[in-house]
Amino acid sequence: MNFYGFEFSYLDIGLAALLLFFFGIQMYYYFRYFRGVIRHQKKEKKDKLTFNNEQTPVSVVICARDEEENLRKFLPFFLEQDYPSYEVIVVNDASFDNTDDYLSLMMKSYPNLRTTFVPDGTTNLSTKKLGITLGIKAAKNELILLTDADCMPEGKDWITNLVRNFTPETEFVLGYGGYLQKKGFLNKLIKYDTLFVAIQYLGMAEAKRPYMGVGRNLAYRRETFFKMKGFAGTLNLQSGDDDLLVNRGATNTNTRIEVSADSVTWSEPKRTFKQWYAQKERHLSVSDKYNKKSKIRLAVEPISRGLFYLSVIGVIAFGVLSYNWITVGFGGTFFLIRYALQLFTINKSAKVLGERRFYLTIPYFDIVLPLISLFILIFGKKNRKIRWK
Repeated sequence: MNFYGFEFSYLDIGLAALLLFFFGIQMYYYFRYFRGVIRHQKKEKKDKLTFNNEQTPVSVVICARDEEENLRKFLPFFLEQDYPSYEVIVVNDASFDNTDDYLSLMMKSYPNLRTTFVPDGTTNLSTKKLGITLGIKAAKNELILLTDADCMPEGKDWITNLVRNFTPETEFVLGYGGYLQKKGFLNKLIKYDTLFVAIQYLGMAEAKRPYMGVGRNLAYRRETFFKMKGFAGTLNLQSGDDDLLVNRGATNTNTRIEVSADSVTWSEPKRTFKQWYAQKERHLSVSDKYNKKSKIRLAVEPISRGLFYLSVIGVIAFGVLSYNWITVGFGGTFFLIRYALQLFTINKSAKVLGERRFYLTIPYFDIVLPLISLFILIFGKKNRKIRWK
């Protein structure tokens, strides 16, 4: 086929059409969902968001199993928040270390610290779900803020920033839980993966399509928890104390996100690839329990991403083999357009959340992480069943 003096085969045109199709899907996800954190910050700057400034009393619930070291490092940050009325409930999940002794000592200095415990020998598959339930039952206040024992808030306004989102119709508030920055390539991988997942779930919630939250930084109403019968539908699963609860109860009207840098919590990252892989496997283990619409939205993006890369490679490779440099330039141009959009979206969102920036590693992580997730989803399920049994 001749076009303005250039010859193109039907294969050229077909590959170009596929590239444009998958490019279009990627653009939809980036502009509709992945720019949600950026959009939210712009709305706040322009005073287009309504906040609740009443500073209602709240209860912070933290489950801890053999976390004495982390509690010593991080618990004081939660006990010394700049907030008028709140309690911190630490649930001792049958710890074998000196967690109980440390908490008893801390209660003498902090009257807002309370404790409860999961009995030793409990046979629940997920003692954390039981622990959270016990913590919420022990809570004196309606608003529940959840975090982990290995987490620390960015500053003393963590509670303030989450609670301001509880307008009368709000039942869930989703925050960002990042990982502390360390040296090494693995830490970059962990931080990028965590950031991109957050850009996805926060962006979808901002676009009125909430599907998950993370227990490191999550808030909801006590009444909502009991109205949903807590974890009654997921007690047979080891994970899902955060994302499945949100997936089941969050709607386009009852969920808000909080993305200010002061609302972020930071956790200790895994130190080996094996540990991170096991954590990733645990998180993905319940993804097949998401509602149908969430699963479709979550599947279309990485599939279209992979097919976009394959289309780019196909267009460029065929152009080189046929000495058609117009085709080569076409494939390269659309790759660069998408990469430029990634650079802006990911790093602008990272700036909002107080995260590190990424540049040349983006294409690598963009390809490798979905492949790791796919491997886990295909081959990890059997292994999880064996271990949990």
